[in-house]
Amino acid sequence: MLDHARTGPDGITVEDYSSPYDAPAPSPHDRDSREPVDTGSRATVISRVSGIGERYDEWKLAAGNWFNGLDLAPDLADNIGSRRWFRGLGTMVALGAVALAFWPDLAPLEARVSMPQGQEIRDEFRSQMIMPLAYGADSGRRMGPTAEVIPLASAPERPQIEFLATLAPGDSFASMLRRAGVSSGDIGQVSALIGQAMPLAEIEPGTQIDIVLGRRPAEGAPRPLDALKFRARFDLELEIARQGGDPAAGQGGMLALQRNVIRVDDTPLRVRGQVGGSLYRSMRAAGVPVSAVQDYIKALDNQIDMDRQVRSSDEFDIIIAYRRAATGERQAGQLLYAGIDRGGQPKTQLMRWGEDGTFYEASGVGEQRNGLVAPVPGRISSNFGMRRHPILGYRRMHSGMDFSARRGTPIVAVTDGTVAGAGRMGGCGIAVRLNHGNGLSTRYCHMSRMAVSRGQQVRRGQVIGYVGSTGLSTGPHLHYEMYRNGRAINPATVRFVTRAQLSGTELIDFKRQLIRLKDIEVGAALEDLEKLPSESEEPVREIEKIDLARRLKPGRNGP
Repeated sequence: MLDHARTGPDGITVEDYSSPYDAPAPSPHDRDSREPVDTGSRATVISRVSGIGERYDEWKLAAGNWFNGLDLAPDLADNIGSRRWFRGLGTMVALGAVALAFWPDLAPLEARVSMPQGQEIRDEFRSQMIMPLAYGADSGRRMGPTAEVIPLASAPERPQIEFLATLAPGDSFASMLRRAGVSSGDIGQVSALIGQAMPLAEIEPGTQIDIVLGRRPAEGAPRPLDALKFRARFDLELEIARQGGDPAAGQGGMLALQRNVIRVDDTPLRVRGQVGGSLYRSMRAAGVPVSAVQDYIKALDNQIDMDRQVRSSDEFDIIIAYRRAATGERQAGQLLYAGIDRGGQPKTQLMRWGEDGTFYEASGVGEQRNGLVAPVPGRISSNFGMRRHPILGYRRMHSGMDFSARRGTPIVAVTDGTVAGAGRMGGCGIAVRLNHGNGLSTRYCHMSRMAVSRGQQVRRGQVIGYVGSTGLSTGPHLHYEMYRNGRAINPATVRFVTRAQLSGTELIDFKRQLIRLKDIEVGAALEDLEKLPSESEEPVREIEKIDLARRLKPGRNGP
């Protein structure tokens, strides 16, 4: 490339190059010697901008070289397990965490309701409704009165008011009528009439009474009672109506009572079924009421071991008191018979007998095999046998069982007996000793206080004292001992048995009743009673009377 030289206006020789790429890079000294010094503001701004740009380019180049040296995003399929691979894995996990942090909410979006809501809109809907007059008729649009409207001197009253009142628990029959608006005179007459049929105290809470109040005899006077009707008992319905008088003339007649006896069938309900995996669920699936199932299980549990002696292939047989009314109502009563059959033969038969409702076996023996109850509700902390005494420090015989219980826990008698001793008894502290007959006795030690006295008769489950820590005791617990003929025995080996034996004519009557119960067919009580001709209800509406006449017309099968 040819170099050309020319002389400037000041006599300075200037080298000219054909291309800027051919010019050598000037050194700092050459640049300073060639560039003229300009003290003007324009030259100063250009020099400053040029310096900031060069520094930014240098910083960007250095940052790029540094990031290239880090190698934050290597190929994860190459050199697995190396430091470079773990660095890339860390980058991927960090980016994933950032993405999850900015992930949108997963809550469901609330869509706008299909129809706008508000008080004004509800009022508009209500204005377009037409409610029955019996409910007050507070709906529909109303027009403002004009000059042609003549106001009434007084609004007419309905000739009768019919409503339903309910006898609340703890409330009296007279108070219920008074709140319903019945006058005091009518309340007295009604109470006297109903008292002739049954005591007012026997009316069960929750009984619903239909009340009809008539026209007022005068303005401001209470409405007279025209009719009153309610179900007094399962087999009795009482109805009170006003007889005679002229309501239009303000003359009321006398109230009269009518007893409507309802025909009731007392055939017991018998249900049978397979025990299966759960006796309770099987009986409930067969339609046995919950209360009857609980009584059945409780009665059998007092006689046999339900877990070991009842198999899934056995059949349960239960008979409960049952009443059917001609009006369709049904009422289940108490358990009468509980049995378990195995292979078609009765294995266990229990029937309720006597005024106290005790269950007896088919042989007439009332036996309670599980008669021994725990003296306190707690776990056994020390059994009968040799042990190291916690206070004396040497081994000796532990002649009882220790039950863990809190201070003040009630202690009950395990079975019936007589208090042979009550007070402090050496290392036992405050203790109670009971004699149960046949050489058996029990003792309850370390009480905080007693609830019985010497010579007193106690029953099974009766509280005789409270847990404490008196005597040689390290803390609150019950030390329970049992003796046979004065010798200590292990209480866990004894199970008390309470027997009751029927004999004579009572045993004969018992077996006759058992035979009658066993002859009842399964599910016979579930059928509806056939209505007698006198129990057929006459239709009230005229259209129903026409349909009934068509059905009863000879030569026609129906409407």
